[in-house]
Amino acid sequence: MKPVILLVGRLPGVVETVARALGDLPVEWLGAHDRAEVIRQLDTEPAIACVVIGAGLDDQLRGELVGVIAARRPDITIHLKDRASGPGGMAGFARQVVEIVVPDLRPR
Repeated sequence: MKPVILLVGRLPGVVETVARALGDLPVEWLGAHDRAEVIRQLDTEPAIACVVIGAGLDDQLRGELVGVIAARRPDITIHLKDRASGPGGMAGFARQVVEIVVPDLRPR
Protein backbone atom coordinates (compact mmCIF):
# COMPACT_ATOMS: atom_id res chain seq x y z
CA MET A 1 0.00 0.00 0.00
CA LYS A 2 1.37 3.40 -0.98
CA PRO A 3 1.67 6.13 1.66
CA VAL A 4 -0.90 8.88 1.24
CA ILE A 5 -0.02 12.56 1.25
CA LEU A 6 -2.85 14.96 2.05
CA LEU A 7 -2.47 18.29 0.26
CA VAL A 8 -4.54 21.13 1.65
CA GLY A 9 -4.87 24.23 -0.49
CA ARG A 10 -7.10 26.99 -1.74
CA LEU A 11 -6.61 26.31 -5.44
CA PRO A 12 -8.81 23.49 -6.77
CA GLY A 13 -6.22 22.13 -9.23
CA VAL A 14 -3.36 21.86 -6.75
CA VAL A 15 -3.65 18.09 -6.24
CA GLU A 16 -3.75 17.33 -9.94
CA THR A 17 -0.86 19.69 -10.65
CA VAL A 18 1.32 18.31 -7.86
CA ALA A 19 0.43 14.68 -8.64
CA ARG A 20 1.33 15.21 -12.29
CA ALA A 21 4.60 16.98 -11.47
CA LEU A 22 5.58 14.36 -8.88
CA GLY A 23 4.33 11.25 -10.64
CA ASP A 24 7.70 9.57 -10.09
CA LEU A 25 7.15 9.39 -6.32
CA PRO A 26 5.59 6.17 -4.96
CA VAL A 27 2.76 7.90 -3.08
CA GLU A 28 -0.95 8.55 -3.45
CA TRP A 29 -2.17 12.16 -3.33
CA LEU A 30 -5.38 13.30 -1.66
CA GLY A 31 -6.69 16.83 -1.58
CA ALA A 32 -8.74 19.04 0.69
CA HIS A 33 -9.79 22.67 0.38
CA ASP A 34 -11.50 23.38 3.69
CA ARG A 35 -11.83 22.22 7.30
CA ALA A 36 -14.67 19.78 6.61
CA GLU A 37 -12.76 18.07 3.80
CA VAL A 38 -9.64 17.80 5.95
CA ILE A 39 -11.65 16.15 8.74
CA ARG A 40 -13.32 13.76 6.30
CA GLN A 41 -9.98 12.73 4.77
CA LEU A 42 -8.37 12.24 8.20
CA ASP A 43 -11.28 10.15 9.42
CA THR A 44 -11.57 7.94 6.34
CA GLU A 45 -7.97 7.44 5.15
CA PRO A 46 -5.75 5.60 7.65
CA ALA A 47 -2.70 5.54 5.33
CA ILE A 48 -2.08 9.31 5.47
CA ALA A 49 1.65 9.72 6.10
CA CYS A 50 1.67 13.52 6.36
CA VAL A 51 -0.22 16.71 5.55
CA VAL A 52 1.12 19.54 3.39
CA ILE A 53 -0.75 22.83 3.82
CA GLY A 54 -0.41 25.43 1.09
CA ALA A 55 0.27 29.11 1.62
CA GLY A 56 -2.87 30.30 -0.16
CA LEU A 57 -4.97 29.76 2.94
CA ASP A 58 -5.13 32.57 5.49
CA ASP A 59 -3.15 32.21 8.70
CA GLN A 60 -6.20 31.79 10.91
CA LEU A 61 -7.42 28.81 8.89
CA ARG A 62 -3.92 27.32 8.66
CA GLY A 63 -3.62 27.53 12.45
CA GLU A 64 -7.04 25.99 12.93
CA LEU A 65 -6.18 23.16 10.56
CA VAL A 66 -2.96 22.42 12.43
CA GLY A 67 -4.99 22.08 15.63
CA VAL A 68 -7.63 19.87 14.01
CA ILE A 69 -5.05 17.61 12.38
CA ALA A 70 -2.93 17.29 15.53
CA ALA A 71 -5.98 16.48 17.66
CA ARG A 72 -7.39 13.87 15.26
CA ARG A 73 -4.16 12.31 14.00
CA PRO A 74 -1.18 12.94 16.33
CA ASP A 75 0.68 10.21 14.42
CA ILE A 76 1.22 12.29 11.26
CA THR A 77 3.40 15.29 10.55
CA ILE A 78 2.11 18.65 9.33
CA HIS A 79 4.10 20.80 6.91
CA LEU A 80 3.27 24.43 6.08
CA LYS A 81 4.49 25.83 2.78
CA ASP A 82 6.06 29.28 2.78
CA ARG A 83 4.46 32.15 0.90
CA ALA A 84 7.65 33.47 -0.66
CA SER A 85 7.92 30.70 -3.26
CA GLY A 86 4.41 31.37 -4.57
CA PRO A 87 1.95 28.84 -5.98
CA GLY A 88 4.62 27.45 -8.32
CA GLY A 89 6.65 26.31 -5.34
CA MET A 90 4.11 23.79 -4.08
CA ALA A 91 5.40 20.81 -6.08
CA GLY A 92 9.00 21.39 -5.02
CA PHE A 93 7.99 21.79 -1.40
CA ALA A 94 5.81 18.66 -1.49
CA ARG A 95 8.69 16.69 -3.05
CA GLN A 96 11.04 17.74 -0.24
CA VAL A 97 8.48 16.75 2.39
CA VAL A 98 7.76 13.36 0.80
CA GLU A 99 11.46 12.57 0.45
CA ILE A 100 11.88 13.17 4.19
CA VAL A 101 8.66 11.55 5.44
CA VAL A 102 8.46 8.40 3.32
CA PRO A 103 10.99 5.92 4.75
CA ASP A 104 11.94 4.31 1.41
CA LEU A 105 12.88 7.70 -0.04
CA ARG A 106 15.08 8.94 2.81
CA PRO A 107 18.71 9.51 1.88
CA ARG A 108 20.97 6.84 3.30
